[in-house]
Amino acid sequence: MHPILFEIWGFPVYTYGVLLAAAYLLGLQFALVRARTRNLDPNRVMDLGIWIIISALAGAKLLLLIVDFDRYWSNPGELGSLLRSGGVFYGGLIAAVVVALWYLWRHRMPMWTVTDVFAPGIALGHVIGRFGCLFAGCCFGRPTDVPWAITFHSEYAARNAGTPLNQPLHPTQLYEAGAELLILVLLLVTERKGRTFPGRTFWGYMLLYGISRFIIEFYRGDTRGAVGMFSTSQFVSIIIVPLAIVMLIVLGRRVGPAPKADARRARAA
Repeated sequence: MHPILFEIWGFPVYTYGVLLAAAYLLGLQFALVRARTRNLDPNRVMDLGIWIIISALAGAKLLLLIVDFDRYWSNPGELGSLLRSGGVFYGGLIAAVVVALWYLWRHRMPMWTVTDVFAPGIALGHVIGRFGCLFAGCCFGRPTDVPWAITFHSEYAARNAGTPLNQPLHPTQLYEAGAELLILVLLLVTERKGRTFPGRTFWGYMLLYGISRFIIEFYRGDTRGAVGMFSTSQFVSIIIVPLAIVMLIVLGRRVGPAPKADARRARAA
């Protein structure tokens, strides 16, 4: 655990912030590489990536504000920690998807082909981002006695993220990083196998992530809001997973152009 990477003239550079920036940049670069293989306009894809990054940051912090509203309402001074926090991933994902769909509609880009391009990049960025959570001590797990438990000792993390110190916890940050890495590999290995169609990679990602996140939430120990008997993220997963299954069925039944041909026509237009 190393929440502060180094200091410059007395100002701390946080490990989480560095890894979060790396996550966004590497995810975007990966999407650009994939876009070129599908004959998509790299400039449009870059602009879309910037919009996605901005909306993801804003959406993640907004959902964190909503689920922890009582905390910030009772102690407005805690709003400063909101700026340092990465927020709730689902909030960022939902906001990014909404903004991306608007951008794709406005510029008449092939919607599902472009979302397929970005999906593995999201998984890659999430792997890196969860290591940032590990270094910062946030998104921590429940107390446990499993052999692979981790113990935090940083007073800074305790003050900033409420991390329990000197107590073995489930390494939920590593659970999610591992799940995202597995999803990334599955998406890339199976992308061109079987019956391919635009949207399969994106909705496959949503399906697999929704299932993994629902399970991992049982091991989380931090405060993150609740909807009935489920955490906020579990509730979102309950919506996302069946939606992904329906979209995979609907898109799979369509008879349309191959992704590359679709992209070439959109680029020519």
